[in-house]
Amino acid sequence: MKNAIKLTALSFLCLPITALAAGGDESTSLNLTTSWVGYAALVIFVVAYTLVILEEKIHLRKSKPVLIAAGFIWVLIAFAYNAQGLTHEVEAGIRHIFLEYTELFFFLLVAMTYINSMMDRGVFEALRSWLVAKEFSYVKLFWVTGIIAFFMSPIADNLTTALIMCAVVLAVGKDKPGFIGIGCINIVVAANAGGAFSPFGDITTLMVWQKGIIEFATFFKLFVPSAVNYIVPALFMQLAVPKGGPEHHDDQVVSIQRGGLVIVFLFVATIITAVSFHNFLHIPPVYGMMFGLGFLKLFGYYLKITRAATPLAESPPIEHDTEPDEDKFDIFDKVAGSEWDTLFFFYGVILSVGGLSFMGYLAGVSTFFYGDLGPTTANILVGFLSAIVDNIPVMFAVLTMSPEMSEYQWLLVTLTAGVGGSMLSIGSAAGVALMGQARGHYTFFGHLKWAPAITLGYFASIYTHYLMHG
Repeated sequence: MKNAIKLTALSFLCLPITALAAGGDESTSLNLTTSWVGYAALVIFVVAYTLVILEEKIHLRKSKPVLIAAGFIWVLIAFAYNAQGLTHEVEAGIRHIFLEYTELFFFLLVAMTYINSMMDRGVFEALRSWLVAKEFSYVKLFWVTGIIAFFMSPIADNLTTALIMCAVVLAVGKDKPGFIGIGCINIVVAANAGGAFSPFGDITTLMVWQKGIIEFATFFKLFVPSAVNYIVPALFMQLAVPKGGPEHHDDQVVSIQRGGLVIVFLFVATIITAVSFHNFLHIPPVYGMMFGLGFLKLFGYYLKITRAATPLAESPPIEHDTEPDEDKFDIFDKVAGSEWDTLFFFYGVILSVGGLSFMGYLAGVSTFFYGDLGPTTANILVGFLSAIVDNIPVMFAVLTMSPEMSEYQWLLVTLTAGVGGSMLSIGSAAGVALMGQARGHYTFFGHLKWAPAITLGYFASIYTHYLMHG
């Protein structure tokens, strides 16, 4: 009787599961899309991502729900496969997806460490101080901060760029709150647009480049469409910028600390190394980034030993250090200061979406999107999905589906995924971050007011891409 019950339970577990041959007897996958396992995984993912969207309201870090979701999804997959006697397929699937995440993780970790090092040396604070001291009018500041964000984002990434330029807007707009809101919207649009034409400007472009789908130089074909995406809404938004300019305050001018410019040079050299490794030696870009991290660590050691080399006779008899605390440079502090919540969020998203793909969901979505609707319509819709869900899981899903597309279409989906998030404040990491940094000034509904102009820029950039490369 007990064996019959077990057999019945096992049959119920696997009843809706269809085994699909995938290249012979040795490689078997299960279609779980119509099973309770698949439905449960979808519910788990939707609940987790709803909590991510509500992060600013419930103050729950976005990495926590997706980490748990990824764990549950793969445990469900493992149960289903073990019930069919397939004990190795899940392990192989996880290892494949985890390797993709690992490359992205270390690439971003190096980039974040460099950005933290430049912030520690006052590179970005010096830029902010210089802009504040220039006494520009509000209209000129609107354009200057937007243009700098557009050209900084391809190197420093759109999130970091938005946070730096938002600090400028908050500083110069403290006497004119109306300028802060429109200035932040302008920065979000500019940073997202600038990040779309560089492999280093956005996580989505980085994923496409590391996947080897588009060559490094090919991304720059999106420069003009990206510029159109920024300029069109900016022309409308400038009409709402307050007249006049900020009052001049005799703030202390900030200068770059010792070693700051060298770190900027090392960062540029590291990017060149990563690109060269990929293009000429066919080595994954992450190895070039890790190589560059080694030089940064050596330079950190140089800063440490030269700091301690000050003759004691020239310094007061202090018991411990003879240099001011702000001159200290510890590379491991810069590594620790990375956006770990963001890095773990990427893990949860990539493993969750990878799990749904492993179950068979993305194959059906790919057939509908890129088969029935066609690649152009599908890629335009990707931009709107990015505004609602976030571009990272959307782009990872597209890369996992790997539809057969031309270079033009891959550039199109790279563009739409990168700039589509600008349509809503929650559609990009830059927008979400600025809602916290400029709380009360930059809001969801304040951004929504300019959604028609931003959407116009979205379609204008797509049309520009079509005229130039279609």
